[in-house]
Amino acid sequence: MSVDGAASALQFPREADARGAFVRQQSRFRDWVTTDGSSDHPAAAGRYHLYVSLACPWASRTLIVRRLKRLEEAIGLTVVDPLRDARGWRFLPEEPDPVNGFAFVAEAYAASDPAFDGRVTVPVLWDKQAGRIVNNESTDIVRMLNSAFDEWGDPAVDLYPEPLRAEIDALNERIYETVNNGVYRAGFASTQAAYEEAFEALFETLEWLEQRLASRRYLTGDAITEADWRLFVTLVRFDAVYVGHFKCNLRRIADYPHLDGYLRDLYQQPGIAETVNLDHIKRHYYMTHPQINPSRIVPRGPALDFDAPHDRARLAA
Repeated sequence: MSVDGAASALQFPREADARGAFVRQQSRFRDWVTTDGSSDHPAAAGRYHLYVSLACPWASRTLIVRRLKRLEEAIGLTVVDPLRDARGWRFLPEEPDPVNGFAFVAEAYAASDPAFDGRVTVPVLWDKQAGRIVNNESTDIVRMLNSAFDEWGDPAVDLYPEPLRAEIDALNERIYETVNNGVYRAGFASTQAAYEEAFEALFETLEWLEQRLASRRYLTGDAITEADWRLFVTLVRFDAVYVGHFKCNLRRIADYPHLDGYLRDLYQQPGIAETVNLDHIKRHYYMTHPQINPSRIVPRGPALDFDAPHDRARLAA
């Protein structure tokens, strides 16, 4: 492909290197909600609001942790339209923004940083009292939800326990680079070499995960941690979207016995199924990436049964 051809094939031209590889932009807002008064955003019930898309895996991480920590009453939530256009994520007439009356998430970015000119992403954690975005990095938001709001949530749920932090961090690093972001690096590549590099790293890690999960129920053992939920949001989208749309088609998750059972085990945890909306997921990917799917036709399949038995409990110690 010529240089001009590669450029025209880019879904996000500003997020690519000279080789045609996708290079995700850095999150703009990285402030923290704290319990000790060390930041401008003290933990409080009712002060913060999450803007998410049910289609977006990064946003889904935060939605899952909010649910598991039982923070529904403490932190508000608004779900945006899964169909994103040139103006970015928009609020639906049936679920308008209850905090600011914004029509688009881009307005939250402009209110927080008028000079921002990057791609508007979700999730967004909004401080209603300060009138600005606290954070738009899902990794940070997950950690805040896990510990900063325990006074109003369930302190018994700890997805980042101290004894496992080094192991969780190492897992997150590899899984993010080659799986979570790896599917995007394959799907948004504009050269064969960049695609194949991402493709090979993705399936090498999936095979490594398959072997790891052959002898343990979850990634670190018997307890579910944030590493599992970070992986889950990619796995649950994989066969429906990434296999075809992002050309990640060496194998499906259904072709990995241990990964497939692990996916169903996580999906069947209380409250998780309600965070997964395959209609939003499929319509978002197939209808909002015109460089990849110019017809915007959404496939009818595949048939997926996340409620099927998984037999993973036999691996518990």
